[in-house]
Amino acid sequence: MSRPSSTGPSANKTCSKQQQHTPSPAAGTLISAGPGSSTIPTAAAVITGPGSPVSPQHHELASLFECPVCFDYVLPPILQCQAGHLVCNQCRQKLTCCPTCRGPLTPSIRNLAMEKVASAVLFPCKYASTGCSLALHHTEKPEHEDVCAFRPYACPCPGASCKWQGSLETVMPHLMHAHKSITTLQGEDIVFLATDINLPGAVDWVMMQSCFGYHFMLVLEKQEKYEGHQQFFAIVLLIGTRKQADNFAYRLELNGNRRRLTWEATPRSIHDGVATAIMNSDCLAFDTAIAHLFADNGNLGINVTISTCCP
Repeated sequence: MSRPSSTGPSANKTCSKQQQHTPSPAAGTLISAGPGSSTIPTAAAVITGPGSPVSPQHHELASLFECPVCFDYVLPPILQCQAGHLVCNQCRQKLTCCPTCRGPLTPSIRNLAMEKVASAVLFPCKYASTGCSLALHHTEKPEHEDVCAFRPYACPCPGASCKWQGSLETVMPHLMHAHKSITTLQGEDIVFLATDINLPGAVDWVMMQSCFGYHFMLVLEKQEKYEGHQQFFAIVLLIGTRKQADNFAYRLELNGNRRRLTWEATPRSIHDGVATAIMNSDCLAFDTAIAHLFADNGNLGINVTISTCCP
């Protein structure tokens, strides 16, 4: 008896793919087994409206908000030392004395006047040097920078302790140099083979798929999301931006023993990462009992199809 398909979010797009072929399976790279595995901003501008240009006369005002330690902006709540010098809250927590005058930082003194000035200033995104042109109110700045498309890309390889960061253009060269064991297959239809799925603990399998001029990362992750209950999570990530990811769709399919389990969705950008997809249940999820229904001698094959989408 067939199992029902599990379908991801739909964006009302028409998707197309080239003629299917029978792909040969290739084993995904086993990444881990076991538990776990400053850009100086430009000057601010006094608020005259969204997108206000930064003029030279505003540089002096902006410099009043520069943290002398990290050179980021000192944003409300603004605290000063007894001599009136400012330091941002992140750096203040790591210091025992004022970095400017070496005086004590305690007791904490609130500078309400500077907070009022800060409320009348638009601060550029901290990633302005890499292309972001937005200037924001200080209350909007942290939230924007968490999702800014111009922030550095972290290494997308899950389960590894790699701390690399860089531009989008350098992600693939990094993977090819630092993670040479990851297999890359060509074409929009492939079979992703995860070997030894019965290995204990947290395990990740990774493979790259190249098609339509882009690179996609296929990830199968096993973890204990709930105590005593191991689950598998499968997802496709695009080595690209969120906007580029919206141009594609992917399908994951498990077949075997007259059963079929399917997941269809838009790939996530590597900016979002695997953890976010799992947390939001935006991936193919199944438990070990389901995995064993489709596995062959402890190996699990997943059919992966990438297609292009037209709005």
